[in-house]
Amino acid sequence: MQHAAAGTIESRRSWHAALLTLGILTLSFGSPLLAVVGLRDMQAALHTDRSVVALASALVWIGNGLGGIPMGWLADRIGIRRTVALGAVSMAAGMALSSLGSVWALYVGHGLLVGFFGNGAIYAPLIVYVSRWFDRRRGTALALISSGQYIAGVIWPSALEVGMNRFGWQTVMLAYGGIVLAILPLLTLLRPAPEPLAAGPGYAGPRAGERVAGLRPNIALALLCLAGFCCCVPMSIPSSHLVAFCGDVGISPGHGAAMLSVMLGCAFVSRQFWGAFADRFGGLRTVMAGSTLQMLAIAAFLLTQNEVGLFAIASAFGLGFSGIIPSYAVTIRDLYPSREASWRIPTVLLFAMSGMAFGSWFAGRLYDLFLSYRLAFGLGVLFNLANLAVILFLVSRMVRRQRLVVAVVS
Repeated sequence: MQHAAAGTIESRRSWHAALLTLGILTLSFGSPLLAVVGLRDMQAALHTDRSVVALASALVWIGNGLGGIPMGWLADRIGIRRTVALGAVSMAAGMALSSLGSVWALYVGHGLLVGFFGNGAIYAPLIVYVSRWFDRRRGTALALISSGQYIAGVIWPSALEVGMNRFGWQTVMLAYGGIVLAILPLLTLLRPAPEPLAAGPGYAGPRAGERVAGLRPNIALALLCLAGFCCCVPMSIPSSHLVAFCGDVGISPGHGAAMLSVMLGCAFVSRQFWGAFADRFGGLRTVMAGSTLQMLAIAAFLLTQNEVGLFAIASAFGLGFSGIIPSYAVTIRDLYPSREASWRIPTVLLFAMSGMAFGSWFAGRLYDLFLSYRLAFGLGVLFNLANLAVILFLVSRMVRRQRLVVAVVS
């Protein structure tokens, strides 16, 4: 394959791969939204606590994170097409199993089939795949493809809510299993990623075993994993409970679903900004900026139950949190060699998805105990502060080392 310009692997085919991946993720990320939009209906139908149904959403995130590591390894050996095909078929089977209408079917269908073998075989492998197509605008590309989650959030919630009102949540869940199979014909268009360019005489990329921010590589990775967990706990609360929260404060389910779509629509738009921001300032500083805005927005949910005010806060929350997750992938590619991406990126995503899972379940459990989401939002702010403490530590160490290198050279 010929590169578009000297010194870069990027070409028109790079953007073809990114746009195709965006379409695949738009379909795959609709599957976790069914349990979010149908939370109250499913709780009533199953005659159980809200935290029991919320755990199904949590299991998708856990499965996604756990599955990403072995599936990233698998994709390097059997190819991205076969790996994503496995994910699409598994996701369809998970939707069918979950539609049977029992708690065990919901848990196995969502956790194992939709999560581990489904999104686990789709999301992380495709993130790694697209990152290998780019070297100059990697942040922009990863922000674009990760926006599939938000395009799904704009398209699917209102449609799912209408479908559930008319046909019931089980029928809609079964039907969505058929929709995700549309991923399969798209896979014929995926091409193998190009090999990375050899480092020129004036540049050396990250080397295996090289210290990261003055720390051993795996110590730095562990801190990134901790930061990912802490930022995703508060991120998951509005993402998983916004529609139910709206119903609790007297806002109609249709308006609650519309609010979720607005939040994710704002996230889609702002994610493109965060991608360009990461290309200029690096992934780690982008995480820090997005996490700060997320913390302010999650705190604002404690201030009002007014519908107009909540629409504004949900929009602000979408603008803030949207750039965080892809920026962790950019950070890994900034700090570690390309050949280590297939396991380091999924490892960070595992902890991030575990944070999403814990936050989703924990907020539901706190609601069952106190019949309110106020404590969940308050604790979300504390988790966000913990994330910022870790990120600020890493950024400060990188700045000190950069100054030391400049001083030595001069």
